[in-house]
Amino acid sequence: MSALSADELYQRSILESVSRTFALTIPLLPPNLEKVVGNTYLLCRIVDTIEDASCMDAMTKQDLSASFVKTVLGEQNPKQFTDQCAIALAEHNNLDEKDLIQNIPRVLRVLDSCDIQQRQAVARCIQIMSDGMSYFHTRQNPRGLESLSEFEKYCYVVAGVVGEMLTTVFALHSPAFAKAISQNEHLAISFGQALQMTNILKDSPEDRARGVSWKPIGISETDLLVIAHQKLEDALHYIHCIPKSELGIRRFCFLAFGLAVLTLKQIALRHHGHISIEAKLTRSQVSRFYVFTKLAVHSDWLMDIFFRIQARSLKA
Repeated sequence: MSALSADELYQRSILESVSRTFALTIPLLPPNLEKVVGNTYLLCRIVDTIEDASCMDAMTKQDLSASFVKTVLGEQNPKQFTDQCAIALAEHNNLDEKDLIQNIPRVLRVLDSCDIQQRQAVARCIQIMSDGMSYFHTRQNPRGLESLSEFEKYCYVVAGVVGEMLTTVFALHSPAFAKAISQNEHLAISFGQALQMTNILKDSPEDRARGVSWKPIGISETDLLVIAHQKLEDALHYIHCIPKSELGIRRFCFLAFGLAVLTLKQIALRHHGHISIEAKLTRSQVSRFYVFTKLAVHSDWLMDIFFRIQARSLKA
């Protein structure tokens, strides 16, 4: 086995360890996209690890974020970053995330094997995300973000920029998609923001327990559910732009979209008084939807029907 093959094998195995959901969806993509998207997810996971680490103060997080960007851009030796993380994350209890960080040289070697345009899209994504999170590291507080515009900005730097990166690599792969999405690139941002809004609403009890809120001050959960519904409508239009000949890409996107819709539905039902319903989806719910996507991705109409039925509680 070549060194690169071993690194790619590590990438697939650590992906399964740090995210069951993305380990399920990313392999649906065509091989050249699976590699770069899986690689980007792992790099984004490192950014998330820095953001979420309760054992670090805001200044340390900013220093690590800056160091990580330099590492990804090839401006410093990866060992400098891993040594910094070994100290800063000594008390971090997620061993898989620590293993990922210590093996960042392997992840970056896989990135280096991607084509130049893919690498540029990934580097842009990581730089915007890391810089954006550094901005928000100092704004974490129990009350929440200052305004709705701050909330949307946060959702952009955390996930909207990932939508832009995916759009770039999808367009490089499919000229038909590049033509369909032209002049509609804003849909990619809404797609990413919708997924992040879902995560914020789902994780708000845990965030509140650690003294953080990413919700905007003065905006009710009902209003946030309505905003998320609007973003999801854009996300569905985005999926419609993907040619039916690209079933792997359509299914990858529809899975992420649909799981967000189902999660928000449960959050909305809890909000309307059904407190016995959990916000987090069960494995059986995920499995059933996974099977449904095999059929639904062939038809825009089926995807539209799914959204209209499942999102009624959000629109209400």
